[in-house]
Amino acid sequence: MKRLERRFCEEFSPGYYGICTVGGMLSAGTTHLFVTPLDVLKVNMQVNPIKYSSISSGFSALWREQGPSSLWRGWSGKFFGYGVQGGCRFGLYEYFKGLYSNVLVDQNKTFIFFLSSASAQVFADVALCPFEAIKVRVQTQPTFAKGLVDGFPKLYKTEGLTGFYKGLCPLWGRNLPFSVIMFSTFEHSVDFIYRSIIKQRKEDCSRAQQLGVTCLAGYAAGAVGAVVSNPADVIVSSIYNKKADNVLQAVKKIGLVNLFTRSLPVRITLVGPVVTMQWFFYDTIKVLCGLPTSGGLNRQLQQADLSS
Repeated sequence: MKRLERRFCEEFSPGYYGICTVGGMLSAGTTHLFVTPLDVLKVNMQVNPIKYSSISSGFSALWREQGPSSLWRGWSGKFFGYGVQGGCRFGLYEYFKGLYSNVLVDQNKTFIFFLSSASAQVFADVALCPFEAIKVRVQTQPTFAKGLVDGFPKLYKTEGLTGFYKGLCPLWGRNLPFSVIMFSTFEHSVDFIYRSIIKQRKEDCSRAQQLGVTCLAGYAAGAVGAVVSNPADVIVSSIYNKKADNVLQAVKKIGLVNLFTRSLPVRITLVGPVVTMQWFFYDTIKVLCGLPTSGGLNRQLQQADLSS
């Protein structure tokens, strides 16, 4: 007999989207905070690939020349910036998925996943961009600022409001493909695991099994998304550190092959576990609120799935 669980709210209600937003903020902010040292190394490898040529030598150079505290430089931008982005990304994704499932009833579920994640990411990156502008400068320019508190007024004084959004288009170029691939891969991975490996409905599995599926699908989604979005990530770091004035100039200076390979190992090492933990924390919060874990078909996608 299925155990009845108390829910704080019903799915697809305003309270549900609120829980998803708060869950996204907490999961994204904390996981990005934990991997700040890897992010510091990644950004420096992108800006100065000769000096920081590998993970081990890069960490050694940062520790030797700038001290252990340098590995946590930009932590506030990571925590608050990616927390805000995560809230918008997860909360709006759930909202747009419900909206498009009802409006675009003749479209298959993959198209709905793509459109929902892209719509959410547009708003999420607008929220993230000012924090990212400060974070990258703090991590690669030790004399720029210590963090957000002194970084925001300094950047506004020197570059004005446009300085905060100079990297918005490259940020969209990095995060839109990542988000589209990440959410779609996650959704299809969850569906595949239940249908072809576990061979049970999600509702018939324990909460521990459901969270295990979340972790497996999350890692697959993060690794695939990291490869797809790596070129734009390299361009963002180049523009913020004035190695190039625009996207075309950055591509010309970096080279096509380097766009796909520069800092890719450390980025996969960084993104895979981060996305896995984000989905795990996010779904744990949903489970604690009596809600089902993410992924797989819900009642709003049943009709859309018939045409896929």
